[in-house]
Amino acid sequence: MTEVSGTMELKRLFDTGAHFAQVKSRRHPSMKPYLVGAKGRQEIIDLAKTAEQIAAAKAVMAALAKEGKIVLYVGGKVEIAALVKKAAVEIGAPYVAARWLGGTISNWTEIKKRIDRLAELQDKAASGALAKQHTKLELVKLERESKRLITRLDGITTLAKRPDALLVIDTKYEKHAVKEAKNAGIPVIAIMSSDCDLTDATHPIVANDTSRKTVGLILSELTEAFMKGQAA
Repeated sequence: MTEVSGTMELKRLFDTGAHFAQVKSRRHPSMKPYLVGAKGRQEIIDLAKTAEQIAAAKAVMAALAKEGKIVLYVGGKVEIAALVKKAAVEIGAPYVAARWLGGTISNWTEIKKRIDRLAELQDKAASGALAKQHTKLELVKLERESKRLITRLDGITTLAKRPDALLVIDTKYEKHAVKEAKNAGIPVIAIMSSDCDLTDATHPIVANDTSRKTVGLILSELTEAFMKGQAA
């Protein structure tokens, strides 16, 4: 990164409030090297290090895309869920923008059965086969089952296998997803604030993970890098 482009990157991050961390009492010990001071009770993130981490994560995203790998976007916090879904949809990536469905990685075989079941119900409904094979009461029950599956599997119905990597917003909030990924040896790229454990991410990006502007900026950078990798 040249000095000029580096300065521009820092200003863009600063303008979104990316430097605001959590209050000192909530700081995880692993985050101390990434903080440069405090403003009142709120600690301040070293954005020079954040910019370096973003550059490294972009290289990883581009490499994953080039190899045809699947990145699962994960971010169910209310304030950023829509951003996560939008970014994932841009590149046709699967996403979890609601509560993490336990077993998505650790019990993938069972999750895949549910995905296949939903596909079967939708195909039969579209072809008219359901109406021919079932009574009205059975159709009501099948419709409820289909709606329940759609709600629970939203964003991952296109997954044909376990993801190759996770892009997570706030590893503390998404602790169940992170744990499943770590146990399976799946790398985690993560936007994480000072209350998170740095070791939960293979490729951490320390920044304000509650700011829509910050998360939106970093997500767009990472997603653009993935697009470039796809085109390479």
